[in-house]
Amino acid sequence: MTDEELVVEFALARLDHPALDLEEIAALVVRRLGHDRMLDFASRTLATRGELRGAAFPAAVEHVLRVLLTLRGPAD
Repeated sequence: MTDEELVVEFALARLDHPALDLEEIAALVVRRLGHDRMLDFASRTLATRGELRGAAFPAAVEHVLRVLLTLRGPAD
C-alpha cells in the first residue's frame, strides 16, 4: 500500500468517524485493513526506528500516524 492510498483510507475513516482523534482513527484504519497490512506497517516502523517497541498493532498505528503527519508537512 502506498502512502497516498493510506492517506485516502485515513480520510475515509475520518469522514465516517469525525469525533475520533487521530490515533483512534489510525487504529481503526489498521483494524479495517487486516492482519497482513498490520504486519506490513509494523515492519515499516521497525525499519524506520531500528527497533520494535511493543506489540505489532501499536507499531502499525504508529506507522499510520507517522505517514499522515509527514505528508501533512510542517506546522505553520
